[in-house]
Amino acid sequence: MDGISLPRCSVTGLAEGAAAAPILGENGEVIDPLLVVDLEAADAGTLEAATHAAIVADRVLVGVAAGEPDEQWRGLSRALDVTFVACGAAPLGPELVRSADPVADAAALYAAATACPRATLTLAQVLRAGEPLDVRAALDVESFAYSTLLGGTEFARWLTARGARPLPPPAAEPVLLARDDGLLRITLNRPERRNAYGRELRDALTGALRLATVDDTITRVVLDGAGPSFCAGGDLGEFGTTPDLATAHLVRTRAGAGPLLHALARRVEVRVHGSCVGAGIELPAFAGRVVAAPGTTFRLPEVSMGLIPGAGGTVSIPRRIGRWRTLFAALSGRAIDADTALEWGLVDAVESGR
Repeated sequence: MDGISLPRCSVTGLAEGAAAAPILGENGEVIDPLLVVDLEAADAGTLEAATHAAIVADRVLVGVAAGEPDEQWRGLSRALDVTFVACGAAPLGPELVRSADPVADAAALYAAATACPRATLTLAQVLRAGEPLDVRAALDVESFAYSTLLGGTEFARWLTARGARPLPPPAAEPVLLARDDGLLRITLNRPERRNAYGRELRDALTGALRLATVDDTITRVVLDGAGPSFCAGGDLGEFGTTPDLATAHLVRTRAGAGPLLHALARRVEVRVHGSCVGAGIELPAFAGRVVAAPGTTFRLPEVSMGLIPGAGGTVSIPRRIGRWRTLFAALSGRAIDADTALEWGLVDAVESGR
């Protein structure tokens, strides 16, 4: 993080307007998309003013605290987008993330935000807006934002850097089905592509899930994946190939697996393993029960591509771990290990065997 000038303010500074400076320059460029707030003692009036300033702020606001905030800080920390606290043993609320070095972690988020500021701000806006909505409406908000970013310069830059890629070859059986009385087992079956969530696999998966929605003799659905990983996220070979952004929105929201998994949640268990990237955790998070094999990791890389999670992750994941930890995971792009995922509630159990 050498050479980075980290924008920081105190709680008093936040209360006095430190986050209120214009966020756009004359040509629409983003000015300091993220501001770090040092949490220190303040009177009740200052805390109230700072909390209001955080609620209406355009910038992503990241708190840093030397210790674990007590109850007087709860309102402010929940109004911020995430807060790093020094490592401790006590259980933390979902707005807090343990850190060995809160300032260094905040600086890492600032570096990620300045690399893709439009995607960063859109992520924060979508997480805030979607929090009070029902799942279907929140999925629409996510998809509107995702389509917007597909037409943006940050995604175009990522596509150029990635270079041309061939479309994935056709799959004979992208999903395997097995029925045992009331149990329907669905297995993602493109191990050669680490079960990437491409068009063929998506359509086969949604077809299998629709079967469960119309057949009430299916009392339990178990979803797993063949090969080294449950799902490596969207198939990068298909990125940037949508016919138009409006069609892409309708496909995501009306032909994706997320709404079906949400509708079937009480009957669905997802068993994940390996490196679960993007859709590889966004979709399981809709299920009523998620079981991770030891050593499983979870990662949301989309912001670094100029995008936000687009398979329902801004909806499913916050409903498990809160919008704050979701922002941390998506903006940092860090891998979350199975034990942390269990502590946060991203998964419900860590168990051997598949």
